[in-house]
Amino acid sequence: MSELENAAPESGSLAELARRHGLRPAIARPRLPVYVRRLWERRHFILTYATSRNVSKYSGSALGQLWQVLTPLLNAAIYYVMFGLILGGSKNVDNYPAFLLTGMFVFTYTQRTATAGAKSISGNLSLIRALHFPRASLPLAYTIQELQQLAISMGVLLLIVLLTGEPLTWFWLMVPVVLVLQTSFNIGAGLVLARLGASMRDLNQLLPFIMRTWLYASGVFFAIHDKVVNSAGLPEWVATVMYLNPAASYIEWMRDLLIGSHDPPRTVWVSCVFWAVFALIAGFWYFWRAEDRYGRG
Repeated sequence: MSELENAAPESGSLAELARRHGLRPAIARPRLPVYVRRLWERRHFILTYATSRNVSKYSGSALGQLWQVLTPLLNAAIYYVMFGLILGGSKNVDNYPAFLLTGMFVFTYTQRTATAGAKSISGNLSLIRALHFPRASLPLAYTIQELQQLAISMGVLLLIVLLTGEPLTWFWLMVPVVLVLQTSFNIGAGLVLARLGASMRDLNQLLPFIMRTWLYASGVFFAIHDKVVNSAGLPEWVATVMYLNPAASYIEWMRDLLIGSHDPPRTVWVSCVFWAVFALIAGFWYFWRAEDRYGRG
């Protein structure tokens, strides 16, 4: 009889027995520094996976990759008619087309990243169960995929902003800084939603309603202070809270850079940095804590 068999009656627990003999689970959660290193070692896989998803996403349509730009443009055209013309959202807003498009493109980046992140684990269970790799690779790949699409959209946005009469200024050099901060926030949000989506089956059904509410609360279609304080007569702190919402903060800072007449509160800059750092650190830690449970059950 082997040593393990002799020890089994005394241990009272398979887990305790395994620890006594130096055995570890096949899919154990590594220490955080080790996990980060393994994730970095698989950076080429993450980039390739994201790129291949982008290429295949529109391969079956006649217009192909043009849909990356057409979708937000068509949405913006519909919202311009509804909110800008019919509901009067363009009142007291200079250069409303650039105002609206900037809000749409920036918000869409966060919205799509968060939605994709929520499905990144639950939608790839076969891959997770077949291969051993840091599970954070999947939400990261989905974020990079959306960032690649945004790069094309931003080129179109900058062109439209110029065509609407805005001058090219040195402030435009800050656009990549805002996108880096927003991407950091998106990664953190995607990691949190990836873990939640792996265990909450109804999350993907709730997300469209959550995102729609977030869209309306982020000042995409209207100037927050004008509508909330001047028109609705609500207290100033309500507008401040809306400005500090992360999606609104990144939208307002981008508008401040691209539209000369736009002047948001300076607190949005602090809000952008805070949300980027907080979401990235907290989101990564939250996702890593459940590393050994993804794909099980």
